Amino acid sequence: MLYHKKKIKSIYNFIHKPNLSLDKNFKLQSGDSILNPSIAYKTYGNLNKKKSNAILICHALTGDQYAAEYHPVTNKKGWWQDLIGKNKVFDTNKYFIISSNVLGGCMGTTGPNSINPITNKQYGLNFPEISIKDMVSLQIELVNSFGIEKLFCVVGGSMGGMQVLEWGINYSDRVRLLIPIATSYRHTAQNIAFHEAGRQAIKADPNWQNGNYNKKNTFPKQGLAAARSIAHITYMSEEHLETKFGRAKKVKPLSQIFEGSFEVESYLQYQGISFVERFDANSYLYLTRSMDRFDLSEEFKGSLDKAFISNVSRWLLISFTSDWLFPTSESKVIVNSLMANACDVSFVEIESNRGHDSFLIKVPRFYDILRGFLSGANN
Repeated sequence: MLYHKKKIKSIYNFIHKPNLSLDKNFKLQSGDSILNPSIAYKTYGNLNKKKSNAILICHALTGDQYAAEYHPVTNKKGWWQDLIGKNKVFDTNKYFIISSNVLGGCMGTTGPNSINPITNKQYGLNFPEISIKDMVSLQIELVNSFGIEKLFCVVGGSMGGMQVLEWGINYSDRVRLLIPIATSYRHTAQNIAFHEAGRQAIKADPNWQNGNYNKKNTFPKQGLAAARSIAHITYMSEEHLETKFGRAKKVKPLSQIFEGSFEVESYLQYQGISFVERFDANSYLYLTRSMDRFDLSEEFKGSLDKAFISNVSRWLLISFTSDWLFPTSESKVIVNSLMANACDVSFVEIESNRGHDSFLIKVPRFYDILRGFLSGANN
């Protein structure tokens, strides 16, 4: 495989603005703390005088704050650029959109590749364990900085959906609408297993250097690319893989028999190569671990029903028929617990053959459902 070192370095050298730096010791769920963390973010549209039109967009595992614009590192389209903008579903003529990089990320928010202000050295694996709850706690700091008392909506898919759920159980009084998409209240054993396979791939790369690769001027490109390839399989459905690739082959000389004979192999290799241009390996380890440890029922002694007692927000849960990573059954468990508490909840399963990544793709019915839910709340 060929990698582009110049682009890999740019994720560390690029200065992400705007960002909010906190002058405080930020307490974590684990009991540890981070001194003076920063949160990088982007906004789209304008905050109205009542500060009542703000929508917080929560990104998935490998997303970032660049939801509705071309990415400064890869120059690729924003992951929800078709949804956010003037006259789009998240209409910037009406709404003030906030999109931030999560705690532990690698696009400007404090994470493993940040400098520890106490030691003046990169955190690396000395970065403390973080949780989905910690990500949301940092988002609260950002929302507060705008003087916003109540968000109109919090929305996100996959790991972003987990953040939405966390907002729902801890800050329901500060959010009018909650839209968790293609997500679950906890990871299954299978999902944890896929993440662990990816983590093992990263740690098996000799260039990982026990997480100290930047000090050694190396980068675990092969390991991170393999982790991305493993994960990407889970984002697609079998039907879509068959339709897109089937058993189509590439013409290769016999000497390159293991260099991607099938089109699907080349596709996964490309996904891995392009991923290392924009992501940090240690961030991947920390964020996947945060997802694996997430369990909304845990602090309620295993009762998901108790998590939603006295919940005052209006909910819309969305799943996709071909998503086997976070299947519809996972969303229904959450819906049942919300209904058991007489919460205002709607649920939609959308037909799509694109698998888990359906929420990142232009699925017309998905867009219509979102638009209708937002319009109904406005009316």
